Amino acid sequence: MKQLIVLAFLCAATLGQAQVEYKIVTTVESIVPAGIGRSRIISEDDQLNHEDFTTSRIDGTTSEQGNVRRKDAKIDSFEETKLLNFFSVTGINFQNIASNDAMISDKLNKMVAAGWELEFVVSGVESDGGNGDGQGIYITRFIFKRDI
Repeated sequence: MKQLIVLAFLCAATLGQAQVEYKIVTTVESIVPAGIGRSRIISEDDQLNHEDFTTSRIDGTTSEQGNVRRKDAKIDSFEETKLLNFFSVTGINFQNIASNDAMISDKLNKMVAAGWELEFVVSGVESDGGNGDGQGIYITRFIFKRDI
């Protein structure tokens, strides 16, 4: 009987501490006049260990970040899906937005079908500043998790 109670307790403890992994899918949609921007869905295939690029400051000023090379932090393998730009020559293009929505929905649905659960959505905008700016992006990060 004691063994059964211990086994039940261990199973409950294990279930309560399920291991998870996270994956981020990012959409970048261009807000550049005349449709000359680049819009994509980006999903990494390679893994990085953030600790390889992390240093500590002891006194608040001395940093060893100069010893960390940015080029070493870049991955070579990622999935890139072309999206349409928000603007065409005549201005905002609603057909492009609807097309992007269909493409993004398909990606999200396939992630869910593969066992991922959408946990968070975070977005931000650097918008066109008007006359002469011609720059801007709309970025959304979809953060998924699944049990491992």
